[in-house]
Amino acid sequence: MALKVFVYDNKARQVDVPTLIRNKQLDAMDLIIGAVATPELKVLSDFSKEKQINLISATYPNDGGITDNPFLLIANSTLKSHVEAIQEYAQKGFASRNVLVIRRNNSFEAKLAEDIKTANEKMAYDKKSRVREVIWSDATAESELSKYFLTDRPNLCIVTALDETGARSIVRKLASLAGTYPLQVFGMPTWDVMKFKEPEYSGVTLYYSTPYFNDKTDTFSKYINDYFRRTYKSRPSDMAFKGFESTWYFLKLLQQDGLYFNKDLNRNPLKLYTDFNFQPVYLKEGAETPSYFENKNIYIIQKGDSADYKMNAL
Repeated sequence: MALKVFVYDNKARQVDVPTLIRNKQLDAMDLIIGAVATPELKVLSDFSKEKQINLISATYPNDGGITDNPFLLIANSTLKSHVEAIQEYAQKGFASRNVLVIRRNNSFEAKLAEDIKTANEKMAYDKKSRVREVIWSDATAESELSKYFLTDRPNLCIVTALDETGARSIVRKLASLAGTYPLQVFGMPTWDVMKFKEPEYSGVTLYYSTPYFNDKTDTFSKYINDYFRRTYKSRPSDMAFKGFESTWYFLKLLQQDGLYFNKDLNRNPLKLYTDFNFQPVYLKEGAETPSYFENKNIYIIQKGDSADYKMNAL
């Protein structure tokens, strides 16, 4: 493809998003790929809707409060989609189960717990178990937690802590009970970079969710690795792989279908290493136009001592 590619550093002076829009530097774009968060995402989204330019939000796992832009595509799935996928995997992945949502007493984690219970209620599965909610703090004793566990089936603990301090604290408490109760602990997507290798965490099987998993054995990954080694004398980061994939995938859609490729976003022949599953999201009841499109593919990953393992995708 013959392309004109413009790269803007949003944190640099005179090329921040409002200035680019005000100076009409984005008016002629056919596609915008953004690694931006709030408030820039909302500003870019309003612009993309007005100009009818597809905007790929490549890295931010949040809709930024946007409710009415069918030209917005969220590639890094929202937290709501993560907890829905975790709940579904917990229900379908085990023959018998005791499902617990373990959260702290704050409004953010209470909302996550509510999303999990709502997903369970809407789930069309005749063998699903009810979800029970457990509120904990650092002062909660292991004996208090044990009241919720069963000895004759897997206890599936969905932990809503996103921060490492909170995650490690509750996993430490759960690990002390692993000798008595069979435990499977599901964490949030932020757990992908956390380490639980100390002996105090042994005995607990840990999972987390992610929309992105690359074992780097495919042809494209090898090409990127080789290119970075030759050009930069270094290894590419995960961001480099994500950037390559986003550019490749959406430019191929643009090439095949033109500017408005939204009618068929999921093209398996174009896949590099991520199974995209973009679906329309309707946040307003009765709306005929999507609020945005979101990648709903979520991988469930089991943490290992030396490597993480993909279980399956939902």
